[in-house]
Amino acid sequence: MDNTNYISQSTSLILVIVISLIFTLVGLAYSKRYQGINNYLTANRNIGFFSLTTSLIASALGAWILFGPASAATWGGIGAVIGYALGTAFPMIFLISLGKKIRNEFPKGSTLIEFLRKRFGKRLFKLVLLMTIFYMFVFLCAEVTAVAILINYISGSELWITALTVLIATLIYTLYGGLRASIFTDNIQMIVVLILLLISVFYLTSFTGDQFSFSFIKEKSPHLLSSSYIPNYTAGLTFFIAVSATNLFHQGNWQRVYAAKDNETLKKSLIFSFIVIIPIVLFMGFSGLVAVSVDPKVVPDLGFFFLLLRDQVKFLSIIIVILGLSLTISTVDTLVNAISSLIIVDGKATFNLSRNVDYLKLSKYFIIGLSIIAFIVASKGFSILYLFLLADLFCCAFVLTVFYSFYNKKINEKTAYLAIVIGLLGGILLFPTPDFSKSLLIGILLPVESFPSFVSESLLFLSFLTATFVPMGIWKLRKF
Repeated sequence: MDNTNYISQSTSLILVIVISLIFTLVGLAYSKRYQGINNYLTANRNIGFFSLTTSLIASALGAWILFGPASAATWGGIGAVIGYALGTAFPMIFLISLGKKIRNEFPKGSTLIEFLRKRFGKRLFKLVLLMTIFYMFVFLCAEVTAVAILINYISGSELWITALTVLIATLIYTLYGGLRASIFTDNIQMIVVLILLLISVFYLTSFTGDQFSFSFIKEKSPHLLSSSYIPNYTAGLTFFIAVSATNLFHQGNWQRVYAAKDNETLKKSLIFSFIVIIPIVLFMGFSGLVAVSVDPKVVPDLGFFFLLLRDQVKFLSIIIVILGLSLTISTVDTLVNAISSLIIVDGKATFNLSRNVDYLKLSKYFIIGLSIIAFIVASKGFSILYLFLLADLFCCAFVLTVFYSFYNKKINEKTAYLAIVIGLLGGILLFPTPDFSKSLLIGILLPVESFPSFVSESLLFLSFLTATFVPMGIWKLRKF
C-alpha cells in the first residue's frame, strides 16, 4: 500500500507485540481461577451488568468500525451511515425479548444452534451451523486484515507480521480461558477503546476548523446529504438489513445472552449497549462524509485515518495503533471462543465420531486450522468491506426464516430449508462483483443493457433484498 510512514516500523512492531502480550498475560492470569467447561462456554452464567455491557459492545464493534462506516459513507451518503449505525445496534434491542425467551425455554443452553436443533431436524440445523461458522470465519479474516492494513498504512509494516502476532496472542489466552478470559479482557479493551475514541473526537472537532460539520459537507458534497440521492435510501436499507442480520447469528452474542446472571441484567446491558454503539458508528461514518468532501479522491476505507493523521502527529498515530489493536483483539477473542463453543456443543450432533472424542480439544485444533487460513487471507490485504458483505448475504437468507420460526411453529423443516436455499441462490445471482459493476445474472449471464439503470446501479441493495424477503414468498406458497 502506498503511504507516508507516520511512525517507524520498529515503533509499530514494538506496540503490536507489547499490547498483544499484555492482553495475553492478563487473559491467562485471570482465567487460571476459572477453569472448567462451564466457564469456557458460558462464564458460569453469572456475569454482571458492567462486564456484560462492555463485552456486548466489544462483540458488536471491531476494527471494522475504523474502515467500514467511513467507506460506506463515501458513496452511500448519510443514509449508509444511519443504516450502518442502526444495523449494528438493533440486534441488542431484538435480543431483549428473544434472549429472554430462549433463556427461559432452554436454560442450560449455550448456542443458538442448540435451540434450532430442538426446533427442527438435522438437515436445517447443520445448514445454519455451517453458515454461522462461515460468517464468523469471514469476520475473523476481515478483522485481522483490517488491523494488518491499518498498521501497514501507518508504518509500512508487512501485513503478515501484524496478522501473525495478533492471532497467536489471542489464541493463547482464549483457547486457555474461554469465555471468561474473553469477557474480562473485553472490559479492559473497551475502556481503552472508549478513551481513545473520545480523544479522536476531541481532535477532529477542535483542530479541523469548520470542516468537521454538516455545513462543510453540504457545500462540498451536497448529494451525500440530499433527500433525492437514491443511494441514501438503498445503501441505508442495505446496511441495516445486512449488519443486523449478521449480528443476530453471531454466536459471541448468544454466549453473552446465556452468560448474564439474570434476565434483568441482560435487559439493562442490551439497552445500554444499544445507546453506546449508535453514536460510535455514526461518528465513524460521519468522518467518511467529511473525508470525501475534503478530498474526493480519498481511499474510501481510509477516510477516518485521512482526517486524523493528515497533520502527521505522531501521538495520534500511536493512539490509532492502540485503538486498532484493542478493537481487533477484543473481537478476535470473541470469534475464536464463539466458533470453539459451536464445535464443542453442536459437534456431537453434527459429526458421527466415536464417543471417546474430546470435543474441547477438537475445537481447538479446528480453530488453529481456521486461524492459519485467516492469516493467509489477511496477508493478502483483500477489501474488508467486500468480505463482510459476502458473509452478510448468507445471514440475510437465513434471518427471517430462522427467527420467525421461533414464534410460528407452523414452519416445518422442509419449508424452512427450501426458503433459505432459494433466497440464498437469488441473492447470489444479484450479488455484485468486487468492482460493483455487474453480477452473475446481470452482466455475466445476461447483458447489463437488458435491465433498467436502477437495477445495475443497485445490485448490492437488490441482492440483499432478494436474499432476505424471497424466503417469505416460499412460506406463503407452501402455506407452511
